[in-house]
Amino acid sequence: MTLPIVGLIFGIVIGLLFPVSIPMEYAKFMSVALLASLDSVFGGLRAGAEETFDNTVFITGFFTNALMAAVLVYVGERLGIDLYYVALLAFGLRIFQNLAIIRRYFLRKKS
Repeated sequence: MTLPIVGLIFGIVIGLLFPVSIPMEYAKFMSVALLASLDSVFGGLRAGAEETFDNTVFITGFFTNALMAAVLVYVGERLGIDLYYVALLAFGLRIFQNLAIIRRYFLRKKS
């Protein structure tokens, strides 16, 4: 449990010391890729709570979700359709669903 906390603190410090600005034309790509990555993180937390976590599944899912979301946004941009809304909705729903499952798991565990 200490490794994720150390990684989070390390990431925050790096983000504060080296601020990065994303150009507006890449904002859609980054937002959807970030949301897809967060979906993978919450899925990993859920699997960890259920004691079914597999590192290979997590790593491949993390990068595949982010890449697929970026490709979906790119295709939507080329077609002139805002497909990033679909990705935002899908990943947002999955994040909240995983969060609800994690919450229920810990509530049941306390009882």
